[in-house]
Amino acid sequence: MTNSAQPEATEQGWDEPWYRVRTDRFVASFLPGAGEDLDAVCNVDVEVRLVDGGSRWSATVFTVAEVERLMDKGVQTGEDLGGRYFWCSDGLIVREPGIDNMTQVIAGLLDSGEFEQVLQRLDDE
Repeated sequence: MTNSAQPEATEQGWDEPWYRVRTDRFVASFLPGAGEDLDAVCNVDVEVRLVDGGSRWSATVFTVAEVERLMDKGVQTGEDLGGRYFWCSDGLIVREPGIDNMTQVIAGLLDSGEFEQVLQRLDDE
């Protein structure tokens, strides 16, 4: 994956409770917490609908720092074998926080052909 993944958002904004980012290739619907700073989001569910074909995909996106925080919490609470591991079935770990960064990662995964290996496909209802 290259660092140049810069999707051109054609529209972005709130569609409560979702924060949606529309590009020419996909619509990413993020579910941040109420009042959460979008540039600081470090743990969020996202559904991605591809424009070409309309397939839907999901992930829970975490920053490296958030995973570390959750593991440290496990040390205190005894969860996850005392914080010795972290697991999430549809987890995607990114380095930097924020909806814009996460959108760029999604675009980069599409560019590199890794998108379908990383995100989890949702069944059409």
